[in-house]
Amino acid sequence: MSTSLKGAEGLRSIPDLLRRNKQAFGSAPAYREKEFGIWQTWSWSETADEIEAVALGLLEFGINEGDFIAVIGRNRPQLYGAMVAAQMVGAIPVPLYQDAVAEEMAYVLDHCGARFVFAEDQEQVDKVIDIQDRLPGFERMIYLDPRGLRKYDHSALNKYDDVVASGRAARGTLGAELERRIAALDYDTTCVMLYTSGTTGKPKGVVLSNRNIIETAKASSEFDGLRQTDSVLAYLPMAWVGDFIFSIGQAYWTGFCVNCPESADTMMTDLREIAPSYYFAPPRVFENQLTQIMIRMEDAGPFKKRMFKYFMDHARKVGPKILDGESVGLMDRLKYALGEFMVYGPLKNALGFSNVRVGYTAGEAIGPEIFDFYRSLGINLKQLYGQTEASVFITQQPDGEVRSDTVGVPSPGVEIRINENGEVFYRSAGVFVEYYKNAESTADTKDAEGWVATGDAGFIEEDTGHLRIIDRAKDVGKMASGALFAPKYVENKLKFYPNILEAVVFGAGQDRCCAFINIDLTAVGNWAERNNIAYASYQELAGHPKVLDMIQSHVEEVNASVAQDDMLSACQVHRFLVLHKELDADDGELTRTRKVRRKIIGEKFEDLVNALYGGADSIYTETEVTYEDGRKGKITATLSIRDAKVVPVEIKPLEAAE
Repeated sequence: MSTSLKGAEGLRSIPDLLRRNKQAFGSAPAYREKEFGIWQTWSWSETADEIEAVALGLLEFGINEGDFIAVIGRNRPQLYGAMVAAQMVGAIPVPLYQDAVAEEMAYVLDHCGARFVFAEDQEQVDKVIDIQDRLPGFERMIYLDPRGLRKYDHSALNKYDDVVASGRAARGTLGAELERRIAALDYDTTCVMLYTSGTTGKPKGVVLSNRNIIETAKASSEFDGLRQTDSVLAYLPMAWVGDFIFSIGQAYWTGFCVNCPESADTMMTDLREIAPSYYFAPPRVFENQLTQIMIRMEDAGPFKKRMFKYFMDHARKVGPKILDGESVGLMDRLKYALGEFMVYGPLKNALGFSNVRVGYTAGEAIGPEIFDFYRSLGINLKQLYGQTEASVFITQQPDGEVRSDTVGVPSPGVEIRINENGEVFYRSAGVFVEYYKNAESTADTKDAEGWVATGDAGFIEEDTGHLRIIDRAKDVGKMASGALFAPKYVENKLKFYPNILEAVVFGAGQDRCCAFINIDLTAVGNWAERNNIAYASYQELAGHPKVLDMIQSHVEEVNASVAQDDMLSACQVHRFLVLHKELDADDGELTRTRKVRRKIIGEKFEDLVNALYGGADSIYTETEVTYEDGRKGKITATLSIRDAKVVPVEIKPLEAAE
């Protein structure tokens, strides 16, 4: 078998990498998990032994090659191990979003025909039980946490620890069959199936092979010099491709340690304790962290406020240059060093970023002000551009070439081209095999030569080779004047303000742009408390005149910034309203990865959009909402609509701008 078929260094599958790591790094930590306030550690040797025991347990249950095994829960070593155990026996792991409601899970579980489910706890077990009569292929569930499950019917329900014990006992009888199945794995065997977030419709099952994952993990790890001594914090949804490539692909390729926090509530504390050297977060996480920083500074005394502002102003001026190794004057370096001691160092320590050597953000465009803030602290934060269909990596930013307005150069082994209408296409070893049971969508997305349509509009800078993404191709359009409309550009500027959690800008085909805005309850609530503003609910706070005044000032500041961009100056927000509810994935307004479903929002709140463009000063509305227990309800509100000051500019039609 040739090297190209066998894979990198002859390693054909993730189970092959696991065995290599057991031999090469046996006593080194593979996973850590915090439980009851204490960090537990599994070495690569212990991890490999437990995963093989789970695989043998699956063989006892009669798992077949090609079967699908769903995995539902938060980031836990046992659930990562379950996915690798599934691969060992020739099955296909399918991680699901743990916060998905039962109805969403029903579609995925039925679509892939999962026979087995690994569930973290009673909450996830209950969801599957509620829909199991709609899942003809479902047979058995294996759970980790036994609390609350003692009196359940265990005829098709097994405790994880019992499966491990049973598998170890069966090593003598089933060991040869397990070895046969592992040996049968090759570079073209399916490694995992991950479902898209379903921004525009039903989620699609993206089939990724061992070739896709291993080649991508190898190339991306070498690009940033990742090594076995690195560590990451695994806290993002296991169903998301980024978590899979970081916590299994790159972790197994390099042998670094994956750390699992105790819960979402303790994530920030656990991040500070672990202080990882390699870190990834979507823009929303960085936005939320910045919001918390600003809230704390608002509560600080006058001296601390002045010191923070003084040193942060200096950091914005010279921090990124120092990080990139550019020439900076001695006095500026000394002042920055003092700022490191007084402000930047303590702040990075509080955020858990003291040891970050490589940090990435992706998933959505990050506001340049937010991006520059973190880099000014000396944090090597970079942007990457990727998709589930690419096994994440399409472009990355090399050290020394990091900018907020590009997503970098093609990742190693990736080719990029821009077609005539501006859409970005790519091909690489990471390109997905197919959409499961959806040949039509596969053909629409990937052509016979392996080129994949991203759905994003962008262009490659001639002088640098960097890719710039404008927006989703379907969202980029023209206004009535013929000017370019790119809503994400404006939305990201609005979300730089800690008081604004989410923004949705409308304007395609219209004579002006209007916006929906969600306030950040934590940030605005803290501001209200300091200003002696009483409120009883999110809705009441969102409609308070002083809150609307504050949001209007933010909108007008953004308009002044947008006006300076020749191509997008027409995208200034003329009118806006603050929504009476937070946009929510349970209500279908966001995907599970927190991406805005723009079309659905526009249709659901059509009365509000019409009021914005109709010139009304207020609008009464009724909205159906989903409560945490799954019940439906209705909320009513009368929303104020505000006009925002815009900067007069000469509108250039799109053809003229080009």
